[in-house]
Amino acid sequence: QVQVVESGGGLVQPGGSLRLSCTASGFIFSDYAMSWYRQPPGKERELVATNDSNDGRPKYADSVKGRFTLSRDHPKNAGYLQMDSLKPEDKAVYYCRAHNRRYFEVWGQGTLVTVSS
Repeated sequence: QVQVVESGGGLVQPGGSLRLSCTASGFIFSDYAMSWYRQPPGKERELVATNDSNDGRPKYADSVKGRFTLSRDHPKNAGYLQMDSLKPEDKAVYYCRAHNRRYFEVWGQGTLVTVSS
């Protein structure tokens, strides 16, 4: 079965860190781009970070630049979103998407991140 599964969400205090994982099965994750999106309560889903770029460098939303970092572990068929210096406005359901520029895409079910004291 082709799927990606997110994990690592939870409750963290402002200024804290979390690492979200995206584990793929049924396909070779390294053959595809990885993007992370989030959907805050009552708002639309937005792109947070992606490694789908023409220059091969990760791209980040301005709101997370300098705080979030993408990485991948090819032997584990997984990718990660390291989130540091978290703010209350980072609270959202975070989704992983594996995709290419043609027809392939797989979304995870999402993992909830709550930033609160």
